[in-house]
Amino acid sequence: MLYGRDELLAAIDDRLSAGGGVALHGPPGIGRSALLDTVAELAAARGELVLRLRPARGERSLGYAGAADLVRQVPADAVATLAPAPRHWLAALRQGRPPRTGGPALARRLVLPELLARCARTSPVLLVVDDAQWLDPPSAELIAFAMRRRPGPRIRAIIATRAATSARLCPAPIAVLGVPPLEPDDLTALLEDRGLPCRIASRLHRASAGNPRVALALSRGEDAAGWAAERLDELPEETKKTLLLAALTPAPTASLLLRAGRDDAIRDLRLAAAAGVIAHHGERIRFTPPLIGTVLAEQVRAADRAAAHAVLSRAAVDPVEALRHRCLRTHEPDAGAARALAAAARRCAQRGADRTAAELLLLAAGRCPHEMAAERLDWLVTAARAALTGGARELAERAARAVLSADAPPWARVQARLVLIDLAGQDLAGMGEMFAAALAEAGADPALLAPVRLRLTWQAFLTGDADRAAVEARAAERAARRAGDPTTEAMALSALAQIHRTRGEPVWRATLDRALALPAAPGPDWLHYGPQYTAARFALFDDRLDEARARLLTLLAVAEHGRIGEARVEVLRSLSEVATRAGRCQEALRYAHRAARAAQEAGLSPGPTWYTAAVAELAGGSLAAAAGFARRGIRASEQERDGLYLRRNLHALGQAELRAGDTRAGVATLRRLRDLEAETGSADPMIVRWHADLAAGLAALGEHAEATATLSHARAAAQRLGAVPALAGYLDRAAAIVESESGRADDAVQLSTAAATLFENLRQPVEQAHALLVAGGAERRRRRYAAARVAIGAALALFLAADARPWAEETERALIRTETPDQGLTATELRIATMIRDGASNREIAARLYLSVKTVEATLTRVYRKLGVRSRTQLVSRLAVSEITAPD
Repeated sequence: MLYGRDELLAAIDDRLSAGGGVALHGPPGIGRSALLDTVAELAAARGELVLRLRPARGERSLGYAGAADLVRQVPADAVATLAPAPRHWLAALRQGRPPRTGGPALARRLVLPELLARCARTSPVLLVVDDAQWLDPPSAELIAFAMRRRPGPRIRAIIATRAATSARLCPAPIAVLGVPPLEPDDLTALLEDRGLPCRIASRLHRASAGNPRVALALSRGEDAAGWAAERLDELPEETKKTLLLAALTPAPTASLLLRAGRDDAIRDLRLAAAAGVIAHHGERIRFTPPLIGTVLAEQVRAADRAAAHAVLSRAAVDPVEALRHRCLRTHEPDAGAARALAAAARRCAQRGADRTAAELLLLAAGRCPHEMAAERLDWLVTAARAALTGGARELAERAARAVLSADAPPWARVQARLVLIDLAGQDLAGMGEMFAAALAEAGADPALLAPVRLRLTWQAFLTGDADRAAVEARAAERAARRAGDPTTEAMALSALAQIHRTRGEPVWRATLDRALALPAAPGPDWLHYGPQYTAARFALFDDRLDEARARLLTLLAVAEHGRIGEARVEVLRSLSEVATRAGRCQEALRYAHRAARAAQEAGLSPGPTWYTAAVAELAGGSLAAAAGFARRGIRASEQERDGLYLRRNLHALGQAELRAGDTRAGVATLRRLRDLEAETGSADPMIVRWHADLAAGLAALGEHAEATATLSHARAAAQRLGAVPALAGYLDRAAAIVESESGRADDAVQLSTAAATLFENLRQPVEQAHALLVAGGAERRRRRYAAARVAIGAALALFLAADARPWAEETERALIRTETPDQGLTATELRIATMIRDGASNREIAARLYLSVKTVEATLTRVYRKLGVRSRTQLVSRLAVSEITAPD
């Protein structure tokens, strides 16, 4: 199965369907062969003659080897129709010998085009050439000549090569297409299909630069260095010398290479870019994938590497970079160099360059003499935390492991373990041993216990154990208070407020107020656990959108200081959710995509950002994309045992399925969510707002009693928490759907109109328009088509103003349906009536709709009454002349 190649396959198919040829190009491992395999399989399935050539590197020097392979695949009956002399020449080609004797040279060259033309009389011909750069020159010349003879639309060719050359092997017109790297989501899907966790798959995109072969090799733990070395061997030696300087620099530029004495740097970069080894945009140079730069730096001799660092230290403009290169010339202990590196790291940390600070501190630790053991441990602990904040996961783990492998005191060991716990992201459930070791090393020290207990709170909360989470939160609060740590105390209280709210306990307000009153100062990497962020989230839950947005924008300014980190991702996610609810759908999509990119850069768990992307797509993108994000989010959350975002992604998927018309699947998804919420004790219907969606889906299936019970449960929970106006709107709108599907359209109009007014007052245009759409459907059931068009038209105007594209498309279809009388039947009644018209029995209808026969009979009685008929025969006759149609 190909991932992420739909557009490219469509472009190939368009070109080949009209005749001509396609020349694909791209680096090794990018997926050219997989594309050719797919195209060839599709052509063979259509009955076309597929002629495949797969030349290898060693065959380039074997004259006519490719032509021999080609001729051997031609059907014997096509060869038999040729004159004796051409058959003699073809026999020579089959044996890999040039046809040198008998007749003029032009006649011999015309044999191949004539043979292909005879084959095309029976069926279309597709020539498929993989790795065309290894095709031997005589065969390439013969094939190119045949293609220039204008063979007609029934002879096509698709060839693949590393560079954008060899297009001459295709008949005109020719489409030259590059095979791009896979997008993160597509590569993640490919790797997931091979059993890899979502989070690892996301990280592998960065390591492989979207190259499928490299990603698969790295995922299996295989050494991909051979592949990288092969790519480098194709470059001239002088070009590799230039690239070595780039490989030894964190942020290489063309100007730096020129300063380092590589006068032909521009030419070398052009050659490397043409070979697909680097991407060169303006000044910036990036190895594609980064593995190539790593292999290049490792395969040279130590003396050459030291000389390159010496050159770069003189060429560097930044004094920190100059110091770094000077220290990298040797690995010998040097107290002065170590302290200089640590001082430089402090300056980098002050300006937010956490990744650079971590790298410099690791260098400093590596150059410490034995008498500086205490300073080395301090630098390693600081490096681990800085690397975590800067999104450098590998550096963070390396520094933390170095602490644990040393004879470190408890404070250092606990700090290192906390970094490893934080690296787990949402997968805290798998860190049991690490937590146990951290608790043992913390002992009775409240300063060490408080942050460990805080993380145990998050672990319990994510896995759905609210009772244990509350116990741990209180323990963290008490330890932090004893240690004089108001920041950790505030974060513990913030977590406790979330637990109270999730369980439906009104005391959450007082708990959050206590947290806000503390003089806490969470850094940029901890903002999303602090009271200010919690207050912003609660404002979002309660639809106080202006307050939520103002708080979040203030926090974003602080989080952006860290540039890469979980806090930045969380604030962007929340801003996307606020924009969605406020009816700024395209702004929501932009924030969601920024959050997804930032999460990938930082190597964070993808489940939360995929949930946000799904919500944004539901509002302003596409239902298919929303379902795709939600399904990936469900898999990621299941893999990391993250119950919180498993439930949220289930809600997004359920909505996507309901709105796409797959009502039964949507109801099943939301029922699973309902059961999970019951298991975890979640009692606040404003956090994950699934009740109204499930009730609407149940009503569409005719399960009216369960729909009513679902809404009653939500209203009772809301009453315990205190009145929240928006929740009444959601539930009234869902109740209107239940009433409409139950045949009480008058009540449905009243409820949905009231909900639309409430959402208008709350300035939530998308929800207002949704309520108007429900009102329009109810008016249509009352056969008040003019009123239905007014309501649905108003909904459409609101959706268009909010740029809520999938909603607008759905509403346009509803507007068209107002022109077709539906006899006032509900969706379930319409579906059953149509199946009766098509000859289905009551038992068959019950089986197909997963209803009881008794429910079908009761529904059919209501249909008889509304249509004024008394028997099945009269119903079929009535429907035969009616314009009635089944619902979408």
